[in-house]
Amino acid sequence: MSDDSATNRDDGSTSAAEPTSSAEAEPKKSRAGRDLPAALGVGFSLGIGIILILLFAPKLWYVVVAVAFAIATWEVSKRLRDGGYDVALPPLLVGGQAIIWSSWPWGTTGVLVAFVGTLLVMMVWMLLAQGITHAPVNYLKNLSASVLVLAWLPLLASFGAMMVVQDHGAARVATLMVVVVCSDVGGYAAGVLFGKHPMAPAISPKKSWEGLAGSLVVGTAGAIGCVVLLLDSQWWIGMILGPVLVVCATLGDLVESQIKRDLGIKDMGTLLPGHGGIMDRLDSLLPSAFIVWCVLTALL
Repeated sequence: MSDDSATNRDDGSTSAAEPTSSAEAEPKKSRAGRDLPAALGVGFSLGIGIILILLFAPKLWYVVVAVAFAIATWEVSKRLRDGGYDVALPPLLVGGQAIIWSSWPWGTTGVLVAFVGTLLVMMVWMLLAQGITHAPVNYLKNLSASVLVLAWLPLLASFGAMMVVQDHGAARVATLMVVVVCSDVGGYAAGVLFGKHPMAPAISPKKSWEGLAGSLVVGTAGAIGCVVLLLDSQWWIGMILGPVLVVCATLGDLVESQIKRDLGIKDMGTLLPGHGGIMDRLDSLLPSAFIVWCVLTALL
């Protein structure tokens, strides 16, 4: 998850001169800087919904991923437009859906074909956006931002979607979700209780090395448990999956943190109370989905 959500320590201090009525009027924040009750309520509801889908209608996972990333693409594109990047939103929305849904019947081949096809469409779209009588404005800058969104969101999301049609597909997706949650919980607890040494203060001041250590311990334990109990496989696969996923999830957090820092914003959206936007909940899941797909495809 994003750097504002749950990995590290904030002293939580307030000014003694602050009026009591003003403090009482604001939602109670956690030391990570969020409205913790709202965040827990939303997170619990989302978790229960995903569990029910995986248990009773796993193929609906594709619908969940497709809808979530259509919203996330719109959120990120809007923020980029506000920051001066004129991204190719229509091709991104249509092509993003093609990338995700193509992975169902055709796997990685379908993903690659849809990705390259969308990329070509975006190149022409941005070229002719001003009409044939006017030269494109900031063509390279805007095209680069559009390609970033395409690769960052629907391309990585497709790996999380296609796992559900593999053997033990629901268990693979559940492993992804459980290990990411374990990483977040371990990082939050260790960061709040022990976090004193910032990991990357210039990018995300609230992330600490102690938080990363907590993520590694709890995330690896969760990975071992999922591999043994859900996937009925060897425990050592979890020893590989856990640390690699935690590191990639943390780097995913930092990537989004830097993008938001460049844009001068706190959250990508406001749709989820206590969490920000949809994309603010997906930042660590995106690289994690690719890692889980790679490791489990190679070792199971």
